[in-house]
Amino acid sequence: MKVEIISCLQDNYSYLIIDENENVACVVDPSEAHPISNFIDKKKIKLKYILNTHHHYDHIGGNQELKKRYNCEIVGFKGDKHRIPGIDIMVDDNQLWEANNFKSKIIHIPGHTSGHICFYFFNEKIIFTGDTLFSLGCGRIFEGTYNQMFNSLNKFKKFPEETKIYCGHEYTLKNSEFCLKYDPNNLKLKNKIKEIKSKLSNNLPTLPSTIKDELECNVFLKVKDLENFSKLRDLKDNF
Repeated sequence: MKVEIISCLQDNYSYLIIDENENVACVVDPSEAHPISNFIDKKKIKLKYILNTHHHYDHIGGNQELKKRYNCEIVGFKGDKHRIPGIDIMVDDNQLWEANNFKSKIIHIPGHTSGHICFYFFNEKIIFTGDTLFSLGCGRIFEGTYNQMFNSLNKFKKFPEETKIYCGHEYTLKNSEFCLKYDPNNLKLKNKIKEIKSKLSNNLPTLPSTIKDELECNVFLKVKDLENFSKLRDLKDNF
């Protein structure tokens, strides 16, 4: 499987997961249709599935147009069936979703929204975390609770360290400034910031990150208890 990063809207990322042997693909969180269709039409790839991590418009805005154009199926959390337009396949926590050669474990990670899920392609060791876990950050708490978000983030600590993380937005540089403020002596973080700035200066995405990097550098994964996590999240909201 190959992952292509597709820039959408102002700072969103959608992802094409391409089975190069069969020339078919899934797209994760298509914010808008045109960047996706432009890529797959140019490469003559068959779009089979849309995978939605949550219902926010900047993650599902391209659903209906892509479904109509390519007759693909939309996969989303069963609890959000009334909030994800065009949903065809409803999945649940800890379910294995398998279609064609795609195989992913569904993990419910509420906090940012009540129905947020991630897609863990365990054979490839890649995970699509939407707006829950960002590189060097985490999502705002809109529908859930601090406790839900804290528990959701803790789930990521159990993944193999080499697992690649693909999240929903290019927030990494701003997130790194917050991490550095509250973890100023972290040499690994400082080295990662150099890499981030180098990538951005060359118009490259800062993603994917890895579980290892996040465990070492992301203050929201390093924090040990709910009280301090809640304080950090409040500080980030006003940063």
